[in-house]
Amino acid sequence: MEFEAKYITPDIKLSSYEDKFFKSDIIFDQHMLVWFISGETKIVQADTIHIFKKGDIFLIPRNQLATIINYPKDGEPHKTVVMHLTTARLKDFYANLDIKPKTSISPKINHYNNHPLLESCLTSLIPYFDMTALPEDIASLKITEAITILRTIDKEIDNILANFEEPGKIDLVHFMERNFMFNMPLDRLGYLTGRSLSTFNRDFRKYFNTTPQKWLTTKRLELAHYELTKNKKKAIDVCYEVGFENLSHFSFAFKKQFGYTATELVTANLNVLAKNGDLIV
Repeated sequence: MEFEAKYITPDIKLSSYEDKFFKSDIIFDQHMLVWFISGETKIVQADTIHIFKKGDIFLIPRNQLATIINYPKDGEPHKTVVMHLTTARLKDFYANLDIKPKTSISPKINHYNNHPLLESCLTSLIPYFDMTALPEDIASLKITEAITILRTIDKEIDNILANFEEPGKIDLVHFMERNFMFNMPLDRLGYLTGRSLSTFNRDFRKYFNTTPQKWLTTKRLELAHYELTKNKKKAIDVCYEVGFENLSHFSFAFKKQFGYTATELVTANLNVLAKNGDLIV
């Protein structure tokens, strides 16, 4: 994978992927403000799929599980400017402000496409990436500028940026049923449900009567079968969207579970459509 990253500071980077695509399952430890210069990204979350393209600006709240799939597009690399809005910096920003965030609000990815203030702020960072050194106070001012703009254009943003609570103990069954497609280490899943790794494993067996890995594999394959059958998706897309790391592993597990391959299922679906006259060529 041809990947390049340039940093102004650890919290501001310019990243570029040249390969066909790059996929990762991650949890965002800090809020991320992202501006797309070129390329395309698919972000798969529990209840939605986001597609971001050239010119898009969006904020990803912290402690969010997601599958990220980055693609070059139109002959250009996948290139973004990413600004991390860390908890430490935000605590300092809000220290003298009387803000009481609504903790009941469920954070979501916020879109700020083509907003002139944000675009101007992020565009102004580009020349700094070619400098050998940049004073920390200048970089800090740019992050403060971005936070101030967000608060100006989004009246609800304080409920996200000024909320410094860590995940508390939540319903394990509900959480896993919503987030099984994300290939996260078990200790991170435990953290998001307010549990230590040992407590997570103990509670999981109590509620599901099996191990996390066996349950996760079965659930991902069941979702893959549904997407291939009902939504007529391609096997390569389904593989990554449901939590598998590569197509060969997915294909092996799928055939072991169902007795036929994903390709055979797709072919059978196409034959049915053609027979019924619903296949559009």
